[in-house]
This record gives sequence, C-alpha cells and structure tokens, in this order.
Amino acid sequence: MTEIKRSKLWDAPKRRALTIPQQKAFMNYLESDREYEGWLPIITVLLGTGMRIGECIAIRWEDLDFENRMISVNHNLSDRPDSKGVCAKHIQTPKTEAGTRTIPMIQEVFEAFLTEYEIQKCLGFCEEEIDGYSGFVFTTAYHTVYSAAAVNNAIHRATKAYNDKEEKEAKKDGREPLLLPDFSAHHLRHTFCTRLCENETNLKVIMDIMGHADISTTMDIYAECTKEKKKEVMTNIEGCIILK
Repeated sequence: MTEIKRSKLWDAPKRRALTIPQQKAFMNYLESDREYEGWLPIITVLLGTGMRIGECIAIRWEDLDFENRMISVNHNLSDRPDSKGVCAKHIQTPKTEAGTRTIPMIQEVFEAFLTEYEIQKCLGFCEEEIDGYSGFVFTTAYHTVYSAAAVNNAIHRATKAYNDKEEKEAKKDGREPLLLPDFSAHHLRHTFCTRLCENETNLKVIMDIMGHADISTTMDIYAECTKEKKKEVMTNIEGCIILK
C-alpha cells in the first residue's frame, strides 16, 4: 500500500469538513445529552484548535498558558500496535519542525480547559505517566490518558445517537432531518482548518496554526474553501448584476 501511494496511482479519500449547521447540531447535542456531555471539553478543544488527536490527548496542564491563552504543542501520544501487534502508549516529538508550535485559545477552548479542570478537581486528575511525561489534561474515569480510539468511538456513538433522535423528531415535525455524516477526530481538524480558511487569508498564519509541514496541504484546503465561498457570493448576488 505504501508503494502504491508513492506511485501516485492511489488517491486518498477526500475528507469533508462538517458544515456549520452540522457542526452546531453536533455540539448542541453533546451539551444537552447526559451520556455524552462529558466528552464536550475534549471535542471542543479538537474543533477549536485543529490539533491532531495524538497532540490533543498528549497535552499536559503545563503546556497551557492561561494568562496569555496559548497552547504549546511539542509532543504527541501514539498507541498504535508495534511490529509484534502489541499496543503500548508512547510519547513522540513532532516529526517536522512545523509540528512544534503554539496555538492561541479562542474563548470556547479556554472555557473547555477550565471546565475540565473543575471536573478533575472533583473526580481526580490523571495519574498515568508515559515515557516520563505526566499531568495530562484529558483523563478517563480510571485516571489514565485517553486513547485516540476511545475518542473516535465516542464520536461515532454520539453521531449515531444524534441521527437516530433527529430522524424521529424530524418525522414527528414533518421536516427533513439534519443528519450528520460518519466522521472522526481528524474530520474535526479538517473542519477547524476549513473555518479558519473561510475567515483568514494569511496562508502563513493558517499553516503555522495547523502545523502543516508543506504549504501545498494548506493551499489545497484554502482553494477548496475559496471555491465554495465563490459559489456563495455568486448566489447572493443573483439578480443584482444583470438587471432587466
């Protein structure tokens, strides 16, 4: 598979960002549902920073500068099986210089971290140590670090639960349901980048926040956003250009 990818004969599946209505519907559902509301802080941070899932679950309290509202991204957590098929958590430093970066906290992210801190003051902080790293922000009920699979499984379960509820309510109300696609934490990263590109034209800033090592990755997403924006603009001026 690696050789096929390198040969350019294989195209990676194109990721789609959540639309703004989909994004709002998902976050509102998490906030209102008692089964999934505990996942709201980490999902908010993923969606509000564009961090990779391995970077997010590896964040420690000492990586957060609350005074200046900055996040230091300087390592990530990997729990993939080794050559013998054994899964073990390991801390890795970014593979590229671009991976080490700081990300400003938007208000929602700042509040999500504070919420998580207040929760853990009551339930207990993370006690797990991995390769000398400790004090991780996001912790399970057993005071261990979240795995990427656990976060993605929660997203899939919440999405299905939301869709089931939305279909029933839409049928009762006699309207079309607003359904969510099956997505993962990486789609939240792509969604953040899309929203960023829709509101920012400085590609260097976007590239730096996302930790892209190659400007072409940033350009591809920016170009896609620009294409959609052009359609939106032309639709909005329909009937305003050629007047009869």
